[in-house]
Amino acid sequence: QVQLVESGGGLVQAGGSLRLSCAASGRTLSSFAMGWFRQAPGQEREFVATISRNGENSEYADSVKGRFTISRGNAGDTVYLQMNSLNVEDTAVYYCAARPSSSGSRLPTSFVFWGPGTQVTVSS
Repeated sequence: QVQLVESGGGLVQAGGSLRLSCAASGRTLSSFAMGWFRQAPGQEREFVATISRNGENSEYADSVKGRFTISRGNAGDTVYLQMNSLNVEDTAVYYCAARPSSSGSRLPTSFVFWGPGTQVTVSS
């Protein structure tokens, strides 16, 4: 069992930046490909970004490409989502997820472990 915990969410003005972090309780994340997803009120959970187990490959949703960057910490214990040029449409609960695979995925159903989420609110 892997327990994921997100941190770094909060309230930010449009155009601002936040960095989300995801760590596993008592276990390294180096065995997993990772993903970030988000869910706004009344909407389905949507893909944001994913990164391979070795950190060499990443993919992004079109809506965040060029603004968000997913990365892995050097020790493999943390995964980050750097979010720049935030806009009000980015307001959502952000979730990190892990899958026991070498490659990332855009499909939430392919991820096994999920964090409880962290709220990101962007004000205009």
